[in-house]
Amino acid sequence: MKAIVYEKYGPPEVLQLKEVEKPVPQDNEVLIRVYATSVTTGDCNARDSVFVPPGFGLLPRLMFGLRKPKRTILGMELAGEIEAIGKNVKLFRKGDQVFGITGASFGAYAEYVCIAEDGRLVIKPTNITYEEAAAIPFGATTALFFLRDLAHIRSGQKILIHGASGCVGTYAVQLAKYYGAEVTGVCSTTNLALVKSLGADKVIDYTQEDFTISGEIYDLIFDTRGKTSFLSCRNSLKQKGLYLAGAGGLREFVQMAWTSMTGGQKVLAGMAPDRTENLIFLKELVEAGKIKPVIDRSYPLAQIVEAHRYVDQGHKKGNVVITVE
Repeated sequence: MKAIVYEKYGPPEVLQLKEVEKPVPQDNEVLIRVYATSVTTGDCNARDSVFVPPGFGLLPRLMFGLRKPKRTILGMELAGEIEAIGKNVKLFRKGDQVFGITGASFGAYAEYVCIAEDGRLVIKPTNITYEEAAAIPFGATTALFFLRDLAHIRSGQKILIHGASGCVGTYAVQLAKYYGAEVTGVCSTTNLALVKSLGADKVIDYTQEDFTISGEIYDLIFDTRGKTSFLSCRNSLKQKGLYLAGAGGLREFVQMAWTSMTGGQKVLAGMAPDRTENLIFLKELVEAGKIKPVIDRSYPLAQIVEAHRYVDQGHKKGNVVITVE
């Protein structure tokens, strides 16, 4: 089968299209023919630590392989069709259309990948394409984790989402509206219309206006890209407001520990867990028309280098998808 392989860390050019052995599912696994995948910050961090939050140093290399990659095929998100199942598989059948996330196992930059049936894999929403389905897991589960699980967002709260046009931000805007919040999105001039179309009540162009000096006060400030700081946002938070560090580094984790011991404003950071029930919940929201994926660009598998180059620039809107077939 064809796959994108990298055997050393570096720029996008380390990614090479090669022929590799097609995997065979174990007794508890399904073999998926991959139709679409994506380029996430996780893929870029594993490739060359492009988006590692500040303060973590060599930690990603300890996770992915100190001198060279432990896993040579990247790709965290996928959508495709089940081609074969192991003898003990009960949850899926051959021909099922599925989407999911491989997490730190990666492997989706290939024509085929094996995933355990109890892994993070569910039936694809019926009303979207494979490309759109592959753009859901990473950004949507991250936004859901911060808003629902950490912040316990409630109807009527005022939330500001910084980086509202990005992979996590586009889902955060839609999920915040789903939970009944009043949403202000912050993005660049070219993305104002997009964020407004996702349901934001107000949109701020950060090139023209600094929200921290506007006098507006919010229950929640969600920085999805690590472009602000808790200290710069404190005057824009209510007395018991929450600062959600979606791309938090070591500084934010220290601040989270410190503010957890006080009764006022708090910093919240963390890594979204890959849970099947979250994917099922998001699938239901997509099928109900409550949220939708945003795709900036789509590239064929053979153009994976160009796709990574574009994502490395840090200006993508929503998601960048890779079509495999």
